Amino acid sequence: MNAGPRKVYEVARKVIDEPSEDVVANAKRERAARRNPFSRIALFIRQVIAELKKVVAPTRRELFSFTVVVLVFVIIMMTLVWAMDQVFGWLVLYVFGTGGA
Repeated sequence: MNAGPRKVYEVARKVIDEPSEDVVANAKRERAARRNPFSRIALFIRQVIAELKKVVAPTRRELFSFTVVVLVFVIIMMTLVWAMDQVFGWLVLYVFGTGGA
């Protein structure tokens, strides 16, 4: 017989809502480790090391291209700020004069 959409939804919801056994075991281990400050520090260091293992260093070509992009951007921004400084300086002199009166 056809189970119908409601039955399928209930089964799918049960699968999603129920945490897996390893998640529960990890949570219990972490909860037990929280009691001892030294265990918490050790857990933190283990997690940091695990995250650092995921880091991928850029290749020489990528590093060169990133560096060029940053330098070009900085030069463009320096030029823009210099131009705005010149324009605002000229506007101040035009509005207030040179002050030699």
